[in-house]
Amino acid sequence: MHLEEKTLTSETMFEGKIFTITHDTVELENGSTAIRDVLLHHGGVCVLPVNEKGEVLLVKQFRYPFRTVTLEAPAGKLEKGEDHALCGRRELLEETGCTCSEYTYMGEMYPTPAYNSEITHMYLARGLAYEKQSLDPDEFLDVVKMPLAEAVAMVMDGTIRDGKTQIVLLKAAKILGI
Repeated sequence: MHLEEKTLTSETMFEGKIFTITHDTVELENGSTAIRDVLLHHGGVCVLPVNEKGEVLLVKQFRYPFRTVTLEAPAGKLEKGEDHALCGRRELLEETGCTCSEYTYMGEMYPTPAYNSEITHMYLARGLAYEKQSLDPDEFLDVVKMPLAEAVAMVMDGTIRDGKTQIVLLKAAKILGI
């Protein structure tokens, strides 16, 4: 049982709209026990739209836990059992008003694997067609367009702090040779 933990008990402590929290007791490989508080999440998706000029479309929005405005790739949470590719296309249209003719999967990431089960799927969207933005009633954001190289520089200087956005920008820069 090297590098594994066996769940002995699991108690649901909170069940909300977006996530559930459990309080688990686990057996470690040396036979002792430990407590694991786990945030269970259905996952999410982020999409990096890149236009024909090599500009990315990012969104500025207020993030309550940090009480600040962040600059992020368009993204959204998955509903239980929802296909991440379809969710990403929906979020792209809702947040930026764009559809795309080229949609490339760039993998998945674990945002906080120590206590959170969330998996974020990442896509690169090219061949953009502009339609109408349709935000959720409780969603307020601004779309920002900038060269991919400028966005990457903002990752490197610490201006862009959101993890999924940092990764999707750096992956896209590598794929596109920026």
